Amino acid sequence: MQDILEKASRIQLVIFDVDGVLTDGSLFLSDDGQEYKAFNSKDGFGMRLLQDAGIDVGIITGRESLLVKLRMKELGISHVMQGRREKGPALDEMMSLTGLTLEQIAYVGDDVVDLPIMSRVGLSIAVQDARAVVKKHAHWITENPGGRGAGRDVCELILEAHGKWDDIIKRYLA
Repeated sequence: MQDILEKASRIQLVIFDVDGVLTDGSLFLSDDGQEYKAFNSKDGFGMRLLQDAGIDVGIITGRESLLVKLRMKELGISHVMQGRREKGPALDEMMSLTGLTLEQIAYVGDDVVDLPIMSRVGLSIAVQDARAVVKKHAHWITENPGGRGAGRDVCELILEAHGKWDDIIKRYLA
């Protein structure tokens, strides 16, 4: 675990996939074609805590969704790349925008489309219910499944590694 905390201490940007990571992967479609997704509020709060601690948050997802755009706007996340079936080039673009190195970036994924990023970043994370091959290539696996607190697991890990988690807890106990 010490190795993971060491890697996590260098992270300045956490990039999340959406379907299967920030949601449980279910897609609900209405008769008129409207798409619905369920996001976990604990994940969203964790993402806000990261941002408050000076750690940036981004999204790279293969699908395009107005719901994702709205949710990320609500959370104050500006690095949102949707409709990116080829995720490797999206990572390169995000690195160019942020000026960060691979060592400073963590990525959270769940399926084989995430491997091109996971194989490159400083900290690759798989959600608990990720595909076996994805878990095999991850530095760390969350305690919770996608859409059910996995994002919060990641946020707390990064905050702990940066030495900020205890101060956050103290703030809520005061």
